[in-house]
Amino acid sequence: MRSWRRWMIGGLITGTAWTGLAQATSAMEVDFDDAPEINLIDEAPWTVTLGLGYVKFEGDQVVENDFHVGARVGYSRNVRWTYELGLDLAPRLRNRDFDDSPRRSLDSNTWLVRFGPDALFHLRNTANMRFDPYLSAGAGFYWSGERMLTSTLDPYLSGGVGMFYHFNDEWALRGDVRAVAISRKTDWNLWALLGMTYRWGVEPVAAYRLTGGELDSDGDGLPDWLELMIGTDPYNPDSDGDGLTDGEEFWIYFTDPLNPDTDFDGLADGAEAQVYGTDPLNPDTDGGGVYDGHEVIEDGTDPLDPGDDLQLFTLNIEFDYDKADLRPIYHDDLDVVVRVLERDPGATARIEGHADRRPRSDRTYNIRLSERRAQAVLNYMADIGGISRDRLSAHGYGFDRPIAPNDTEENMQRNRRVEIYIRGSDQQR
Repeated sequence: MRSWRRWMIGGLITGTAWTGLAQATSAMEVDFDDAPEINLIDEAPWTVTLGLGYVKFEGDQVVENDFHVGARVGYSRNVRWTYELGLDLAPRLRNRDFDDSPRRSLDSNTWLVRFGPDALFHLRNTANMRFDPYLSAGAGFYWSGERMLTSTLDPYLSGGVGMFYHFNDEWALRGDVRAVAISRKTDWNLWALLGMTYRWGVEPVAAYRLTGGELDSDGDGLPDWLELMIGTDPYNPDSDGDGLTDGEEFWIYFTDPLNPDTDFDGLADGAEAQVYGTDPLNPDTDGGGVYDGHEVIEDGTDPLDPGDDLQLFTLNIEFDYDKADLRPIYHDDLDVVVRVLERDPGATARIEGHADRRPRSDRTYNIRLSERRAQAVLNYMADIGGISRDRLSAHGYGFDRPIAPNDTEENMQRNRRVEIYIRGSDQQR
C-alpha cells in the first residue's frame, strides 16, 4: 500500500500541468451526466451554422481550388434526423490556366454559390453526447457568374460525413466533408467546412453550478478528476463504506479507499481510526501476536495492550481437494499445541478454519468445508491428544476473513490456514 501511495503521489506531480488546464477550462464546461435532462428536440429544434471552408475542384474544371464561406439552417426532426438548408459562397474563383491546351477558359475570375437541402443522419446514442458524428446526403444547384459546365445553373447530388462537438446545449464546433457530383458530366468536387453551430431557444439550466475551482461532487476532499484516476466514486464520499471518506483515506490515513479493511485484520479502517484507536495500516497494532480484529471481535482483549493477547498458533495445513481428512505430516505441529494445553489445565482453545477465494468459490460451501477441517483438528487434539472436548471449539469462516488479498498463489496460501487461539486459565472470562 505504501508503495502504491508513492506511485500515486508521483503520478499526481506528473499530472500537475493537465490538472491546471482542467481548472482553467472548468468554468466553460458542463457535466452532461449531472445536468437536469431537457428535451432539446421539442424545446429547441432549430440550429444555425456559420463557417469557413475549402473547395477542391476536379482537375479539368475551369477554376482553381479556393476558400468559401458557408451557412446552414437546420431543423432537428428527432435524435437521428436533422434537415438542413445550406448555402456556400466562393466569392472569387480564379480562372484555371490550362497552358497550351485547347480547353475552354473563363474570360475572368468568377463567383460560385452552392445551395440546396440536406439530410443528416446522426450516429450518436443520446441527444446530449458531446461527440455527434453524422452522415449527410443532399441535392441542389450550382449558380455561377460565368458558365462553368453546361450553364450558369447546374444541378448536383452530394454525400458526406461530419462531426459536431457539443460544448453545451447551445454551442457546438462542426466540421464536415462532402463529395459533390455536378450535372450530367458528373464532375466531382470536394467541399469541406469548419464552423460553429448555435441552437436557438436553449437557456442555461439554473441547476448548473459552474465555478473556476476544482469540482468535488461528493464533498469528500478529493476532486472528481483525482477520484476518476484512483478509481473511487466521485459521487460517493465513502466509496468502500468503511466509515472514512475517500479524502480522509487518501490524504490523512493513507489507507486504500477501495478496500474497507486495508491491513486485513478484520476491522474496518473507520473503526480502527475513529473507534478503537488502532493503526489501520498495521494488523497487529500492539504487537502482541493477535490481529486487532480478532482481539476486538472474538477475544474481548485490548488491541492496544500486548499483554492480554491470546497465544496464537497458525498452521498452514493442506488438505486434499474437497476433503477434510487431516494428514499425518501435521501431527507433530498439533502435538505442540496439545502440550501447551496440558501444561495449563484451565486453558481453552478456539480452532478456526479459513480458505482462500477463487473466481468460482461459493461462500456457503467454503464455510462448511473450513468448519469440517477445523473440526478434524479438534478431533485429533481430543481423540489423540487427550484434551477434553469441553475445552475446545471449532469454527469455519471460509474466505470471509482473509489476511491478504487473493491476488497471488502465495497470498492464497496464506489465507488457506488453521488458527488455534489458546486462552490461558488467567485469561478466562
